Order: sequence, then C-alpha cells, then structure tokens
Amino acid sequence: MVALINRSSRILVTGADGFIGSHLVEILLAAGHQVRAFCLYNSIGSWGWLDTLPSALRAELDVVLGDIRDPVCVREAMRGCEQVFHLAALIAIPYSYVAPASYIDTNIHGTHNVVQAARDLGVGRVVHTSTSETYGTARFVPITEEHPLVGQSPYAASKIGADQIALSYWRSFETPVAVLRPFNTYGPRQSTRAVIPTIITQIAAGQRQIQLGALSPTRDFNFVADTCAAFLAVAGCDGALGQVLNAASNFEISIGDTAALIAEVMNAEVEISTDEQRLRPEGSEVNRLYGDNSRLRELTGWQPTYGGLEGFRRGLAITAKWFSDPAHLARYRLGSYAV
Repeated sequence: MVALINRSSRILVTGADGFIGSHLVEILLAAGHQVRAFCLYNSIGSWGWLDTLPSALRAELDVVLGDIRDPVCVREAMRGCEQVFHLAALIAIPYSYVAPASYIDTNIHGTHNVVQAARDLGVGRVVHTSTSETYGTARFVPITEEHPLVGQSPYAASKIGADQIALSYWRSFETPVAVLRPFNTYGPRQSTRAVIPTIITQIAAGQRQIQLGALSPTRDFNFVADTCAAFLAVAGCDGALGQVLNAASNFEISIGDTAALIAEVMNAEVEISTDEQRLRPEGSEVNRLYGDNSRLRELTGWQPTYGGLEGFRRGLAITAKWFSDPAHLARYRLGSYAV
C-alpha cells in the first residue's frame, strides 16, 4: 500500500479550485497531509472554491496557478509530489456542444500531460478522474466497468479518450495509474449547471415554478463526501492500479422524483416546467445511469455513507442548507441558466 500513509510526502490535486477538488483538498489538509493545489491561472489570483476554506487550512496550502494544457506547467507543479489526484477537466455537457475542441485540449491533452510528467518524474500513484457519462444510456443495469463506452456528447467522448490515455501509460510504461469513475456527484459548492443545485437555488430564491430540462432520465447520485472517500480508497489500494472503478451509490432516481424530494426536504410546494434550452439534443441525452460499485467495494472496502433513498435525503438536506445560506446563495447568478 502506497498512498496516504506517509504525511511527509506531498500530494498534488489538479482541478483543486473546483467543486470536488476543493472538497478533496479540504479533507486532505484536515487529515494533516501536505497538499499542492493546482488551480487554473487567472489574472486576479483567485483560488476558486479554495478561497472559501478556513484561513487555518488555506495557510497550509501550496497553491500553483497554471493550465493543465501546458506540459511544462504541469511537470513543474508535479515536481516533488509522490501522489496525484487528477481532477482538472472541462465538465459541462452543454458547453461541450459549443466548444468541443476545448474539451479535447483540456481533457485529453491535459491528461496526457499529467501521466507523461508522472512517468518522467517517477510519481508513486496517479488517480485519474473519469465519469459515468462515458457509458452513455445504460444497456444493462447495474452498470459494471465492462459496460460499453459510448460518447453521447463531446464531453463524454473527451473523457473516454482521457481515460484510455491514462490506462495506456499503465499498460505501456507501468506508470502507476488508477481510474476512478464517479457517478453523478452533488453537494455544497457545485455549479448550478448541475440539476440538484439548479433545483435548490431556485427554491431557496423563493421561486415555486421550477425550470428544468428532461424529467424522465435517471441518475445514480453520490454525495461529494462519498466521492472524496472513494478517491482516498483508490489511492490507498495497490490492487486498483490499472483498473477502472465505479464510485456509485447503487441507487437510481429520476430527475422528476429528485425535484420532488428536494421540494419535500426544503418544505416547499413547487410546479415544474420545461425550459427548452436545458434539453440536450435527443441523441445526446443519457436516459439511464445506475451503477454497480462492487469492484471498488471489494478491492478497497469503500461504502457510500449516503447511499439509498434515506442517504440521498440526508445528502440533499446538507446541500440545501448550504445553498440556502444567503452568503452562499449570493455567489450564484439566480434566474440565469449556466451552460
């Protein structure tokens, strides 16, 4: 076992300024690990969601502003690190219809930069982030890691390519890579381009007619704490090397039923209407996602703490409470659709 035992070794988290990345950084810092956070360069020096962490934790951070698309930048950020959690990616499905080449650059070329630098520098472990969108609409359920890969959006196609680049370095060069494939993660700090924050923020802002896209698709939702726990579990498991592992809750629910459950949790009566701009092209909509987590569970002992209907309800309550804080809600452009 390599990972997360020796606190004297530095851990690099790419995409540390984002939703899941910031939670992972926070957990690692709270556990006493040395963390280098790789955040997207910007002219105002923002660390994204890391700016909201408690000052004591921020003081422990080693932050590098850069771009995952630049191989020199990635290599220098990785220098001196023993482990890498690679989360940096473009993830918005609607925007992948607008700027598909950006997804190829960031997700595929960016991942190549990470695994090449890891190979050259002798990094002890890379945990690469995949997505359940690589499966497309389920052909069988629960979806195992053997399910066919189908790129139903430019985003999904770019992540399939990124996954295969990462795995090729394990097969070709024995670069120690594992691929974690989270199903739909939700929780505090998520963008309102995702459906759960979309629903919660509309209700928290006092709206009672909620605008959504398609209501019939099902999803397998993971609370962000469970997704982060899966990252740590994979990093600590030698048997995960060269593997793809689903982080799924083994529970599916439709978007319509999710909206009803959120309204119940928030004690609100709502009506749902369809917003045409939120609909995916017909052939691009993933109609069913319901994952099998048995490989991850058997290899690492990981279990979703927020699995099943009751676990989902608890996770939604935590998420709704966070978004309902006026200080948090003020960070979002309410009433506008985030592509």
